[in-house]
Amino acid sequence: MVLEITDQNFEDEVLKSDLPVAVDFWAPWCGPCNMIAPITEKLSKEYDGKFKFCKMNVDENHQTAAGYQVMSIPLLLFFKGGQLIDSSLGAVPESMIRPKVQALV
Repeated sequence: MVLEITDQNFEDEVLKSDLPVAVDFWAPWCGPCNMIAPITEKLSKEYDGKFKFCKMNVDENHQTAAGYQVMSIPLLLFFKGGQLIDSSLGAVPESMIRPKVQALV
């Protein structure tokens, strides 16, 4: 399951997570964002208990988006141990996301 997060719980859910985390910065009006969602849903089930997938609506959570200089969406940011490790910009295929997840597990 992909967890919907906010500015308020970003630190607890992402930076303090015991698991590696991917955060999908998105917005409801963003067509390419809707192409990424089924991929993160699929991978979240596959890596359940090993990797955490979150999504953050940039229209409602300006603080975190600004802090990570999110200028374009969809943007996936990959974290491990509270550190930003990798990123993926745009509507990329599963074949580009899976190796990034696998590298952090």
